[in-house]
Amino acid sequence: MPARKPLLPDVARRTAAWCGVLLLVAGVAAVAVWLCVTLKTAVTPVLLALLGTALLGPVHRWLTAHKVNRSVAAGLTCAALVAVVGGAGYIVVTVLVDTGDQIVASLKEAAQWVIDHFDIAGVADVDDLAENAKNLVEKFGASAAGGLLTGISLIGSLVTTAVLALLLTFFFLRDSDRAAHLAHAVAPRGTGALVEAMGRRAFEAVEGFMRGTTFIALIDALCITVGLLILRVPGAVGLGALVFVGAYIPYLGAFISGAVAVVVALADRGFVIALWALGVVLAVQVLEGHVLQPLIQSRTVQMHPAMVMIALTAGASVAGLLGMLLAVPLCAAGFGVIGELRKAAGGRGGAVPERS
Repeated sequence: MPARKPLLPDVARRTAAWCGVLLLVAGVAAVAVWLCVTLKTAVTPVLLALLGTALLGPVHRWLTAHKVNRSVAAGLTCAALVAVVGGAGYIVVTVLVDTGDQIVASLKEAAQWVIDHFDIAGVADVDDLAENAKNLVEKFGASAAGGLLTGISLIGSLVTTAVLALLLTFFFLRDSDRAAHLAHAVAPRGTGALVEAMGRRAFEAVEGFMRGTTFIALIDALCITVGLLILRVPGAVGLGALVFVGAYIPYLGAFISGAVAVVVALADRGFVIALWALGVVLAVQVLEGHVLQPLIQSRTVQMHPAMVMIALTAGASVAGLLGMLLAVPLCAAGFGVIGELRKAAGGRGGAVPERS
């Protein structure tokens, strides 16, 4: 009996098969994102704790290698994290509060200069605009006071999330040696080694991203702080701390922190010093983009800048600022898992024997 001729050519059947796979993957990813957004109260501390664990992991391993008890080492590393983050936050808030009036005054002068020199018709005086804004705030003061409870609730939620993330980081650090046994326990039979390898590869990618970003952020903060100190810009240390914190959000964080530094320089030292401060910020950004990023991140996380921007956009659309913070590390972890799957499929024919 002659063989039946296929209804579709081989190329069309292969294309249809790949389309089916892509639709299945997209559906699973969409459901996963929906679950994360729905359960964000529980998911957010876990993701933040994983980032903290990846950042503090080398310190914890160094302490345990020097015969420090695992629980004590985890407590010390978490305490160091609280001290660094709290100190940086305090410095940033202090410098912004101290120079707040100067920043507002400089912005008013800049806006008035633009109105006067460009002869913008129909625009009121800046003082009138400020007075109108003040009246508007007073007019809707009751609404603002009503929203105070919402603000307090938001602050309470943030504090709760931070405390829970810190506690989870402590437990993740202390019990990290049990992760391999957990992978073999929850994985389907015969795939424990592959699940462990994927987990290790994903965590190594996140750890590499956090380590590289921290090193780059430290160099950026030191360079900008030295430049601002030379220019005698007030609050140079606080602005450097802001640069360090903002570096964990690629591109956008550096832009915002650099803009704040330039505005503070304009507020206290005038237009010429602000231009010099802008030059310092741009020089550091060029150093980061053309030297530090290729030299450091290429050894830890290999991601094209376009992929980073896409990840940031997607993260912002899903979870705002928090999504931007988590987008790139999660994307790096995903690429690590894909790389491990390709390695397993290419080197062992897709079958990975269970480790005894």
